[in-house]
Amino acid sequence: MPRERLIDQGPSVLSDLEMIVLVLGSGLPGHDVFSVARELLDRFGSLRAMLDATYADFDGLRGIGPAKKTQLLAIMEMARRSLVDKMRRRSLMNSPEVVENYLRFLIRGRSQEVFVSMFLDARHRLIRSEESARGTLTRMAVYPREIVRRALALNAASLIVAHNHPSGAVQPSASDCSLTRTLREALALIDVQLVDHLVIGAEGVYSFARAGWP
Repeated sequence: MPRERLIDQGPSVLSDLEMIVLVLGSGLPGHDVFSVARELLDRFGSLRAMLDATYADFDGLRGIGPAKKTQLLAIMEMARRSLVDKMRRRSLMNSPEVVENYLRFLIRGRSQEVFVSMFLDARHRLIRSEESARGTLTRMAVYPREIVRRALALNAASLIVAHNHPSGAVQPSASDCSLTRTLREALALIDVQLVDHLVIGAEGVYSFARAGWP
């Protein structure tokens, strides 16, 4: 059983299904917890997709009542907050792996493009992370002037931006390169550094800074 395997071997040995089973704890008469967990995975397609779920997204699933809905949402929010807290305690310039893990957790696998801005203080610690734009499968409008305005409002010294490619590819498009140039230039006018622009794909991350910028 999943509980015993976790105790004996650690949580990394469990499948996605088994982890959901442990979180749910129980099912319904004639509808065991494994069946409920399997329906959850069938509904969302992956654990990653479940991270974006709202309360209403669980409607219609047998064995997932109000208590289990709130339990699932609370666990996912705890994971997000844990990562944000970890980033706030350290200089992100020295922790690229933490940034990339956070962004993978946040936007990889989304069905639409999402543009995230991470505003940093003078010691490169996180002030605030927020979505600056959200688009469709193939198109997203990002406005550099709005990001500049937020940087000023938050008194940021630098920032890291990122977006996902729903296609799974990490190679930046021509518009990605153009946006990066425009954003760097606009931020330079207010003496704010763009540390990096990351493209999050299905299996990897593209870093404009590591690639030498566009």
